[in-house]
Amino acid sequence: MKAVMSTEYKTFFKEIKERIYRAQYDALKSVNKELIKLYWDIGKSIVAKQEKLGWGKAIESLAKDLQKEFPGIQGFSSRNLWNMRTFYLTYKNNQKLQPLVAEISWTKNIIIMERCKDNIRREFYLKATKKFGWTKDVLINQLEAGAFERYMANQTNFDKTVPEKYRHQAKLAVKDEYSFDFLELGDEHSEKELERALLENVRKFLIEMGGYFTFVGNQYRLEIDEQEFFVDLLLYHRHLRCLVAIELKVGAFKPEYAGKMQFYLSAQQDSSACILRDRQGDC
Repeated sequence: MKAVMSTEYKTFFKEIKERIYRAQYDALKSVNKELIKLYWDIGKSIVAKQEKLGWGKAIESLAKDLQKEFPGIQGFSSRNLWNMRTFYLTYKNNQKLQPLVAEISWTKNIIIMERCKDNIRREFYLKATKKFGWTKDVLINQLEAGAFERYMANQTNFDKTVPEKYRHQAKLAVKDEYSFDFLELGDEHSEKELERALLENVRKFLIEMGGYFTFVGNQYRLEIDEQEFFVDLLLYHRHLRCLVAIELKVGAFKPEYAGKMQFYLSAQQDSSACILRDRQGDC
């Protein structure tokens, strides 16, 4: 009997403990949301008064008066009031990001707001901070390490365009890194020089890519809405029976590169059947 009660008690204790932790976490989330809402409202009020009455240095006076009225309560320094104003101005016209800012702490919001200069990056770090529970230090490290750029560089359209039974093969077909030492290029070279070297060593290039690729062409022409666009390299994967577009870039990754590739991939989806028939002389 004691053993049974002991087991039941341990289970019971664990359930109560987890319930308490959940309640504490929910309470903290609720408090944080109210705090973010308060800071939003203060920032909005400051902007309104400045626009209506031209109050320039009123923030410094407001900070002193609030600190006197609420001694021992942090958050009402002059700098933080300016942050509230900037916070409101940054997100007031963005209905998509407004709900996200309430999901993380004020300190993390300020870090993201100050270090990310566009809404795409802000959205990424807001979502990632909430999803992975990043601390302030982890968030800073991720920003400094370029987590957004690395994430964008690794994006593919496999999950949307490749049938589920082929997705694993598709992900294995494309590696994270390739070695093209056989090109014997100097430390500094242009994209054109890189393309020329790959074409001169196309057999070694295809082997390094995995051995299942066929070379379709370089500077492959796409016509969209009567405009011409050119894909640097176009390959065909024989096992997956799909086209692979390669855009050659030299230097650090830029977010707009991913957008350009998505544009090419969308265009290829519309014309891929014709491209494949063209290889057989039907188009």
